[in-house]
Amino acid sequence: MGTFKVAIDGPAGAGKSTIAKAAARQLKFVYIDTGAMYRAVGLAAVREGINPNTDIKEVEALLPKVEIDISHGDKGQEIFLNGENVSKEIRMPEISVAASDVSKIPAVRQKLLGLQRSIAEKTDVIMDGRDIGTVVLPDAELKIFLTASVEERAMRRYRELCEKGIESSFDKVKRDMEYRDKNDSEREIAPLKPAEDSVIVDTTGKTLDESVEWVFNIIRESREK
Repeated sequence: MGTFKVAIDGPAGAGKSTIAKAAARQLKFVYIDTGAMYRAVGLAAVREGINPNTDIKEVEALLPKVEIDISHGDKGQEIFLNGENVSKEIRMPEISVAASDVSKIPAVRQKLLGLQRSIAEKTDVIMDGRDIGTVVLPDAELKIFLTASVEERAMRRYRELCEKGIESSFDKVKRDMEYRDKNDSEREIAPLKPAEDSVIVDTTGKTLDESVEWVFNIIRESREK
């Protein structure tokens, strides 16, 4: 039997990472957060003083010097940028915006695509991102599009930042999220949209536990078919 691939797509703050991570743990699948890879590229650009929204050529020139590795251990997925563990740094709000900007650049997407696909060929995976079901794993056995209202997504992200001690405001988080939604949906390369054969899961008004249970049941039923 081959590997079983689950693609989970959706906008920023929909709970993809948290829900996918929990479901992967229950199913003993490997969880891959592709957004973290784009965040790592965004972090590399910001550290070099590059504005990835306007300095596209500079981002492209930087790519050969960007080495991204993923490890899975007791702490879950950890992201390494040129050998440095940047799992915490990539979660800063300004890096979220940089990640959205670099994701519009075809050369960045091409660099990460091969890495993402190679992981999925080796093991059962739940991979989340913006274009997993449409571009990265179009042959995935199950595709889920996870969403929620922008107000609810912004509130979730704001609370998450507060818990981590990262200073921000709800209005700024909501503005950043709307910017990312527009960026992700309107980019020419691999725009954010549900795959034609995806299951739409709207978690507005649902608790985290309810959402995890819902997604877990969808995956379990799909595997049993």
